[in-house]
Amino acid sequence: MMCEQSRPDDLVRDVCRAEEAGFDFSVISDHFQPWLSSQGHSGYAWSILGAAAQATERIGLMSYVTCPTLRYHPAIVAQKAATVQILSGNRFRLGLGAGENLNEHVESATQSVTREDVADQLACGPDVEEHVEKIKPFIDAGYTEIALVQIGADHQQPFTEWAERELLPALRAL
Repeated sequence: MMCEQSRPDDLVRDVCRAEEAGFDFSVISDHFQPWLSSQGHSGYAWSILGAAAQATERIGLMSYVTCPTLRYHPAIVAQKAATVQILSGNRFRLGLGAGENLNEHVESATQSVTREDVADQLACGPDVEEHVEKIKPFIDAGYTEIALVQIGADHQQPFTEWAERELLPALRAL
């Protein structure tokens, strides 16, 4: 659930579709504003988590990175996390981070990054074998969970359908 790319109600629908497709967990970004002005969204992650907790039954929920120092007081983070944990029936995990805000303030930094730069590091597109090839080293290193992030709100539903049909079975076979 990337708050920057979709409206809050769409994010809740997306996580419901992800649960139906067989995803094990969903993470949510926790940013005060979009990374890029062209994204136009940045709903309050904790309200969206509460709605997602009520709209789903099985899928795990997690904050991608929440800052318990600069943005939120640690006691407020604890209260929010405990509330979502109860609402979700113990399906919530809290992801914490330092609160680096480059992504919320240096839009010009994206001008020097090409699609090829990204594609060299991450699997992009509908090639199942490429995804498996780039994810396998993490599995081999002992990672038990991998977060897949679909960029582009208009492509979320086709991605989820493709992942259910092709990608998730291939990854589970690892």
